[in-house]
Amino acid sequence: MTLSVRGISKSFGGARPREILRELSLELARGEYVAIVGESGVGKSTLLNLVAGLDLPDRGRIVLDGVDLTALDDAARTLLRRDRIGFVFQAFHLLPHLTVEQNVALPLALASAPRAQIAARVGEMLAAVGLSTAAASYPRELAGGEMQRVAIARALVHQPKLLLADEPTGNLDQETAAQVLRLLREQVKREGGAGILVTHSARAAATTDRVMTLTADGLKLT
Repeated sequence: MTLSVRGISKSFGGARPREILRELSLELARGEYVAIVGESGVGKSTLLNLVAGLDLPDRGRIVLDGVDLTALDDAARTLLRRDRIGFVFQAFHLLPHLTVEQNVALPLALASAPRAQIAARVGEMLAAVGLSTAAASYPRELAGGEMQRVAIARALVHQPKLLLADEPTGNLDQETAAQVLRLLREQVKREGGAGILVTHSARAAATTDRVMTLTADGLKLT
């Protein structure tokens, strides 16, 4: 997976819109994993949402393996996201009416994977994040750190080519954070994919291939 972000800009607001990103560009080669750091409100999460196709830039292009994401309609972007992108949301976005096991299985179920494959892969991922005993639990029964680990397992279960992680270790203790960071890096490297880690943690950023700082003037190598 290669990723090319070419001169994207994004503003929010009505009569007096505020420009969050301006003419931002970023290139990721196959197998490359980068961290993006910066002050709160500078547009890090906005960038991830644009790369994932959850929103569209006002200007510029986002190209995944030669496919111009910004030229696709909503349905096509949804399919691409389902099949090729894993997103660890800062707010988890777990479905409250589904168990832990069902939440993690969702990307594979939406792709109509065989039941046996789903069961095996979900079991593998829950073990990897240390939540095998919580498979039948519901999100409301979990602590914040546990919900974060469920979100990480769900993002990785379908072995995505593009991994996007927004503060994935914010609610985790040091040991669990280190385990999760290894998982994220291994996913990118094993799949020959690409990955972006948004974080305030210098320790987390150090697990990536390069660290970039996002400011109002754009992205700069740290």
